[in-house]
Amino acid sequence: KTMNNHKKTTFLLFLALLVVGAFTISPAAQASEASGAGSEEVSNLLSKVKDEVRLLERDAADLDSFVRSKLSWQSHADKITQMKDHINHAGELLAQLHDERAAASPWQQEAIDRISPLLKELADNTTATIAHLNDNQSNIHVSPALREYADKHYQVARELAALVTDFVNYEEHEAEFRRLQEKLQLAER
Repeated sequence: KTMNNHKKTTFLLFLALLVVGAFTISPAAQASEASGAGSEEVSNLLSKVKDEVRLLERDAADLDSFVRSKLSWQSHADKITQMKDHINHAGELLAQLHDERAAASPWQQEAIDRISPLLKELADNTTATIAHLNDNQSNIHVSPALREYADKHYQVARELAALVTDFVNYEEHEAEFRRLQEKLQLAER
């Protein structure tokens, strides 16, 4: 319940700032802003990235729980392989986003720029985890390094999922704001 109140408060604050901004932005800037709603292709790709990083976040949570259990190294390897597949797919989507960057709005470009290093960090950590697991199959239950890798996966995956979700939510709120702004402008005439 507290989380819902926090989300409502955040949304209302965001909406209030947008409304205040609409009255203080010059007409030329408003026209420019209206035409800069963003690329639909980039929006679609960001939604796909959001789905993929949510899967990554779930996988990272699973891996984090695996290292606290007595599961076999094969179970760990299977989960890491799933993560690698999700990272690779997210990387393919990110490459498409980079290809569409020129058509993206400034906020979409920022999303691309901020997603890239986190996804790279996850990929690098996955590579290190795979190497560590391959070298320590018989010691996974006593390996503090594996726990550190799993914890790092979980932290970065959560951060990435939250970031992408925030950008996708921003776009949804921005679109709603534009719709309301147009409605109010029509009412003034």
